[in-house]
Amino acid sequence: ENALIIELRNTGLRCAKQQPIKVQYGGSVVGDYFADIIVENIVILELKAAEGIVEEHELQLINYLKATEVEIGLLLNFGKKPEFKRKIFTNDKKKIRLDP
Repeated sequence: ENALIIELRNTGLRCAKQQPIKVQYGGSVVGDYFADIIVENIVILELKAAEGIVEEHELQLINYLKATEVEIGLLLNFGKKPEFKRKIFTNDKKKIRLDP
């Protein structure tokens, strides 16, 4: 994570690590998620070092996207076989969800 932050910043990108994301329920904050890296407030990077990407990892990233203005997420696995998945959750879907 730290090495990736250095590389991203060396290319001129603004990024923040372990950013808290407020979890809301019924208009109240009930907790926090922590995104591994948010780049330029445009992309959330979720980093793993697992045997493989599983549904739980994908759902975690989707929850981060739902709780923020960010629409694009990348799930990067640095396990035995490096792999990645891209998730998109557009803000227009979020607005529909939030309307009473």
